Amino acid sequence: MGGCFSKPKPVELKIEVVLPEKERGKEELSASGKGSPRAYQGNGTARHFHTEERLPAPHPYAGTQDCVEAAVCHVKDLENGQMREVELGWGKVLLVKENGEFHALGHKCPHYGAPLVKGVLSRGRVRCPWHGACFNISTGDLEDFPGLDSLHKFQVKIEKEKVYVWASKQALQLQRRTKVMAKCISPSAGHSGSTNVLIVGAGAAGLVCAETLRQEGFSDRIVLCTLDRHLPYDRPKLSKPTCDPGLALPSLGPRASVAKWNSGCLALSQVGCILQSLDAQPEQLALRPKEFFRAYGIEVLTEAQVVTVDVRNKKVVFKDGFKLEYNKLLLAPGSSPKTLSCKGKEVENVFTIRTPEDANRVVRLARGRNAVVVGAGFLGMEVAAYLTEKAHSVSVVELEETPFRRFLGERVGRALMKMFENNRVKFYMQTEVSELRAQEGKLKEVVLKSSKVVRADVCVVGIGAVPATGFLRQSGISLDSRGFIPVNKMMQTNIPGVFAAGDAVTFPLAWRNNRKVNIPHWQMAHAQGRVAAQNMLAQEAEISTVPYLWTAMFGKSLRYAGYGEGFDDVIIQGDLEELKFVAFYTKGDEVIAVASMNYDPIVSKVAEVLASGRAIRKREVELFLLHSKTGDMSWLTGKGS
Repeated sequence: MGGCFSKPKPVELKIEVVLPEKERGKEELSASGKGSPRAYQGNGTARHFHTEERLPAPHPYAGTQDCVEAAVCHVKDLENGQMREVELGWGKVLLVKENGEFHALGHKCPHYGAPLVKGVLSRGRVRCPWHGACFNISTGDLEDFPGLDSLHKFQVKIEKEKVYVWASKQALQLQRRTKVMAKCISPSAGHSGSTNVLIVGAGAAGLVCAETLRQEGFSDRIVLCTLDRHLPYDRPKLSKPTCDPGLALPSLGPRASVAKWNSGCLALSQVGCILQSLDAQPEQLALRPKEFFRAYGIEVLTEAQVVTVDVRNKKVVFKDGFKLEYNKLLLAPGSSPKTLSCKGKEVENVFTIRTPEDANRVVRLARGRNAVVVGAGFLGMEVAAYLTEKAHSVSVVELEETPFRRFLGERVGRALMKMFENNRVKFYMQTEVSELRAQEGKLKEVVLKSSKVVRADVCVVGIGAVPATGFLRQSGISLDSRGFIPVNKMMQTNIPGVFAAGDAVTFPLAWRNNRKVNIPHWQMAHAQGRVAAQNMLAQEAEISTVPYLWTAMFGKSLRYAGYGEGFDDVIIQGDLEELKFVAFYTKGDEVIAVASMNYDPIVSKVAEVLASGRAIRKREVELFLLHSKTGDMSWLTGKGS
């Protein structure tokens, strides 16, 4: 089995469990299936770590020589609900005042470095203005995704009406904190035939599940298997080098959709993300370094394909014949791209990109030549935007009359289409590919059903994806008519002990009346992975996050929150021609989604309102825009006029 790491030496770890009455008797995780006190941390439990991994003491800094302290403001300089970046000599700190108390945190989002002072403060947490990650202001802990790490929390004291902050110099410079985790105390001997937790799929859902288990004190064996040849890596990080000032912002991430509404337009699949990995090595893009997996005993099996799941005997079989028993199972297999079925589909230089190696070939083939992209959803449009800087010509073929129409609406779609046309992208709309013609086996022309013939040296296909769940058809695990795995709010399948998360699932979306949906977003996969892990530990957690996605084209960032399928109206504030706008998507009297360009932090603000359980009414938006001359959106959180 390729990529299986040898286990570190056993680390002594004592976990003492004190279960509340209602939890006693519940099944707990263990390799044998019997109760194992070291394998569970639920509400009301106590946990004791080995000295090497103790929780931080109330004062987290070992010596005053490694710390800096300074007065940063007067107590009256900040009102309740305000944030400010303050300088501490060795770095900046985010100072927050809420309910009369001051809090000091890292000032940048660990995900991609967004300035949190420009984010949204609400309900004891700050939400990132770029991608919606949320951090508890009392602890710095990551409460909603994307990203893996939390913020440092610094000490605050008030003396003579002045606010002092005391911080570690190292923490000020790192701007991120990885939570304390348990280590595995039951390592495998080589390729042991059993594991306590098996995770199929090493994307965001699988990795977050493994990390959450360790963060919650789980110390038994975890095996993470992936079809990829690399360790889990951050595909969105490979995209959009000019998305926000001075930083490379990510795309929608390696999520792809199947449903008619989101096919090719709900989220960007791996294509656009991976295309920007020109000179990057997988190690540089890794979500965690290999030392991390070794240190915490998370075994990774690369190029490992599961072909059979035997739920009766709790066993999986890999393509090479290797068999592995499990106690708990997470299925996060992701999706597979759809391919063209036209004449000539077998010719060379036609791609549905899955790996960085594929992406490098596309860019190399397109340089100075003719590129055709099939599909004008986010996937295809991001690829087209990137290739304009490399190719002689870029053409986009799409069955709809406007890009993004099902997702962003006609008006927004046309505004974005104009931006592409201004960057010399040629569109062939309301048509399909009927034939791929080759010369000496390599692509030379794309023939359309409209009878037009487009010169092409390379073709990228981005027409949607299907869930990669074929290996489950005979397993007894329920699949719906489209191949998705239905789960409940706890990410449980119909089989006890089997959970699922990520692109391949449908789940009840709480704030849309528990409607069963498939949302293949990078952020959503994180959240689902955590909920699955929590429920493996019998914590009875439920998925409640508000969907949040983002993309960038030609240096313009688009953010989106909510779930807009079935919208019947779009209310737009701002200037579409200037690509500075916010669009509210409504269904009946309710706002169900929002999108914006150059209007931060409006999308994060709407996401926070929806997360609080408050509905935003269409009439609220209409009345405000009727009377507002400034575009101020403080009414969303009840602040301002």
